[in-house]
Amino acid sequence: MKLKPTLWIAALLLAGTGPALADGDAAHGKIVFGRCAVCHSLDAGKNLVGPSLKGVAGRKSGTVAGYQYSKGMAAAGLTWDDATLDKFLAAPSATVPGTKMLVGLPNPADRADVIAYLKSVN
Repeated sequence: MKLKPTLWIAALLLAGTGPALADGDAAHGKIVFGRCAVCHSLDAGKNLVGPSLKGVAGRKSGTVAGYQYSKGMAAAGLTWDDATLDKFLAAPSATVPGTKMLVGLPNPADRADVIAYLKSVN
């Protein structure tokens, strides 16, 4: 059976994103998170340029007390699960127009690892 080109591309994209989320390496994610730590703390209540990421897994977007969110993030209504975190970390501005976060993680394995790390310190 031959797949149409658009279906073939979609199948490749989906095949490349599913398992990585489940198989993230938290130890490597801690190293990659070093890039994120410039703007984000893992201490509850300690907001920096970005909000604290303590407890981010499962949290609603735009809800960290004491952090001044962009209008886009305040209105986004997202829940930070694996898929949403992956999508946002890949392309923050495309996922939440108007977000203050401009730096993404283009590497799917790095994203999976950071998500695993964030969940491990949740």
